[in-house]
This record gives sequence, structure tokens and C-alpha cells, in this order.
Amino acid sequence: MWAMRRRLDEDDGTHEFHALNTLLLVVVLGLCLLSAYLIKKYRFYFMPESSAALCVGLVVGGIARLITHSDEELDFLSFSPELFFFLLLPPIIFEAGYTLRRKNFFRNLGTITMYAVVGTLISTFVVGYFTYACARAGIVDVDATNPMEALLFGALISAVDPVATLSIMGSPELNCDPLLYSLVFGESVLNDAVAIVLFRTFYNYYEEGAELDQSKIPVALFEFLFVTIGSILMGVATGLICSYLFRHTRIRDYPKYEISLLFLFAYGAYALAESIELSGIMALFFCGIVLAHYNSYNLSKTSQTTAEEIFAALSTVAESFVFMYMGMGFFTGRFKTWDHTFVVLAIVFCLLGRILNVFPLSFMCNLVRKQKIPWKMQVVIWFAGLRGAIAFALSQNMPGPHKDVYETTTLSIVIFTTVVCGGLTEPMLRHAGMKRGTDAVSDGDDDLHTELLEVGQEAPQPQRRLSIPAPGLHAAFRELDQRYLKPLFGGQMMPGPDTSVPHRAPLRRPGAGVNGD
Repeated sequence: MWAMRRRLDEDDGTHEFHALNTLLLVVVLGLCLLSAYLIKKYRFYFMPESSAALCVGLVVGGIARLITHSDEELDFLSFSPELFFFLLLPPIIFEAGYTLRRKNFFRNLGTITMYAVVGTLISTFVVGYFTYACARAGIVDVDATNPMEALLFGALISAVDPVATLSIMGSPELNCDPLLYSLVFGESVLNDAVAIVLFRTFYNYYEEGAELDQSKIPVALFEFLFVTIGSILMGVATGLICSYLFRHTRIRDYPKYEISLLFLFAYGAYALAESIELSGIMALFFCGIVLAHYNSYNLSKTSQTTAEEIFAALSTVAESFVFMYMGMGFFTGRFKTWDHTFVVLAIVFCLLGRILNVFPLSFMCNLVRKQKIPWKMQVVIWFAGLRGAIAFALSQNMPGPHKDVYETTTLSIVIFTTVVCGGLTEPMLRHAGMKRGTDAVSDGDDDLHTELLEVGQEAPQPQRRLSIPAPGLHAAFRELDQRYLKPLFGGQMMPGPDTSVPHRAPLRRPGAGVNGD
């Protein structure tokens, strides 16, 4: 009897502990959202929303560290990679894909791929080998016997983070140049696969005690191609299955099931990709693109007007949690080793690595691009290499006795790029002429999904110019899309000279949120 009562008392204590800590997180999250509101109201762009959430987390984490020494309490407030990857990241990436301006993204896909693949490789080896050189010289206290550990750090810190990029450059208030946003955001999504593949490859070599030689590079490149293509195909397939189901059933009669099932399909694409060691971010991102292109027209009017706002709200809450947790982790992570010299040097290496990939690759791309990337835009792209939660989460998987050093250095770089670089983004955009006016109009119809209207406006008749065939591959896909895919999966039918398909548009265009459509 006494043992049972003691057990009940312990259970009550545990329940109360989690309830109080959950209340603390709710209050802190509320402060983050209130800070975001005040920043928007007073247009205080020197403190982006992500920076505000991070600073709130820093304050709360510092106070928690001063008033409590309970390991359980600090663990509850510490950053958890699994919580980030499987709960907080999916809503952010899905909302980004669902509201993506596909015209700008696919038009610049070649340049985005150059930045994401070649640029990340260059940055990885620059940061990795400079770190290894400093270790050999005794400047920083990391492994000086094998470059694999330094290359692991180079891989995780070289990826531009989509969460940080969306939070700052995707702000509608900044209204940055569409080409600039497409390049930076597209790179941040695609280079996640590069960074993760490189990290896994270097990790395997580190565990084996081997070094990376030229004979193993083709294997790493093949693995990257497999992960990239497999992730994209999985995301596209999941989006098409969902669109087919919605197209050929009456689930639109039940909006609450409709929106729930839509999100579950997207989350399933992410979870399935991660479970077979593909890139969940890429799968989810392309799933969102497919769902916006086809399935948005299968939704009921209620879901058309509410789905985007629901996804945007989930994304906002998740972003605030991510930066709040990283801020609290600065004090609650119980790190033992801080190397301030390494922090400064790593920031310099990151900036140098980005210089050596952005400007040469931009020059090469401009040789074949019709719309050139101007010099000022290249400077902004270099400056906008924001690091975020993905880098910090990967740093927590670093092997070896120097894990603490890499974790604290990564977290310091995340804070620096978010607060300093993020805070200077708006004035840099303004001085470089990359910030559009608030009355700027859209730069044309989407190649895959034409401009739709705000709620309450009448749909215009389609212009004859929409039926003019585009050259090359795009014309072939458009013909296939119109004749076979849209009738099967859904989508807006575009009348041409030989068709009498009526014009149908939903009440609101998917894509009017983050990207400023």
C-alpha cells in the first residue's frame, strides 16, 4: 500500500513537472509571437522575427540556468534534434513548397543546382581543410591526425539553412527581389541533401579510420545523385497519389478531413524519405509543389481559403519554436568546452568558403543565362548564407572527443548569422536595390499555375497568349500536363485555340504568403 502511494506521488510530481515546463514553453512562445507582432508593427527590420525568438530563448535559458541545476529541467529545455527533424521542420518546409513561386524556381533551377551542389562542395572543403590546417598548427584544439573530423564540420556548417532563410528573406515586409529570393531559398533547400550525404560519407570514413581519396569521390557523387533523384521522385509520387485521391472522391464535402488528409500525405512523404535514408526536406518540398499545382484545385472552397492560412500558422509557430529552443540551448545545453578562437576562425572560413563559391559560380552561370545575376545581387547572396537549426542538429551527431567544441562553435555561428547577418539583411537589400517597393506588382503569370485572384474578385477570361506554345522541353511538358495530367490529377485547365474547357480558378492562389505573390 505504501509503495503504491509513493508511486502515485511520484507520478503526480512528474505530471506537475511537465505541466509547469509546458506552461513555460507556451508563455515563452507567446512572447516570441508578440515580439514578431511588434517588429512588424514598428517595422524594426534590424531585429528579424527569428532573431527576436532566439534572443528571447537566450534570456529564458540564462534565467533557467541561474535558478535551477536540475538535469531533468535542463534536458527539457535543451534543443532536441529528433524533435526538430520530425515535428518542427516538416510544417516549415511544406508551407514553403506549397506557396512557392514555381515560375521563378524552375526558371533558375540550373543556377540553383550549381550553388547547392558545387557551391556546397567547395565550401565544405574550404572550411574543412582550413580547420584541419589550424589544428595541425595548434591554433584550435581538434583532431590534427585525420582531416575527416574537420571535413565533417565543413559539411554540416556549409549548408544554407532553409528555416533561417525563410524566416528572414521570405518575410513579405522585406519584399526582396524575386530572382534573389528564388536563388537563395532554392539553394537552401537543395543543398540540404548535399550536406547530409557529405556528412554521412565523411562519418563512415571517420568510423573506419580511413581518408577520402580520389577513388572514393565517384561513389560519394553517385550516392548524392541517388538521394536527390530518389527524394524528388518520392515527393512527386506522394503528391500525385494525394491529388488523384482528392480528384476522384467526394472528400471535398468534408473540409476538416480534407485538410487533415492533405497534411498527413505531406508528412508521410517526409517520414518515408527519412526512414529509407533519403532527404525528407527535398521529398516534402517537391510534394508541396505538386499539391499546389494539382490538388489545390480539387479542394472545396472552404479549404481553398483556409488551408494556406493554417499551414502558414503552423509554420510560424514551428519557426518560433526552433529559434527559441536554439536560444535556450546556449545556456541549457551544459556545454563544457568553448573555443572562442575557433568560433572567430570558423566564421571567417565560412565567409571565405562562400566567397569562393558564389562569385565564381555566378560568373559561370552568367555565361549562359539570359537574365544575368548582377554584381550587387551576388554580394547579397554571399552575405545571405544563413546557418540555422539543421547545422546545429547535425553538430550534435559529431563523433569523437571534440564534439563539445564543434557544437558550441556551430551554435555560435548560428547565433551570429541569424542576429548579425539577419539584422543587416534589410539595409543591405535596400542599398543594393534588391528590395522592391510595397506597390510592386507580380512579375507575370506562373508557368505551371497561372495568377489567381484574391477572395471576392471575379475571374478574368484567359488571355490568348497563354495558348502560345513555349519552346523545347517546357512546351512538351505543358502539352502533357494539359492533355493527360490535369484531367487525371486536377489543376487549372488553360483554354487554347482548340479547346473549350471553361476557366476555373479557386478563390485564392496558393503562393500568396511567404513569397509575396
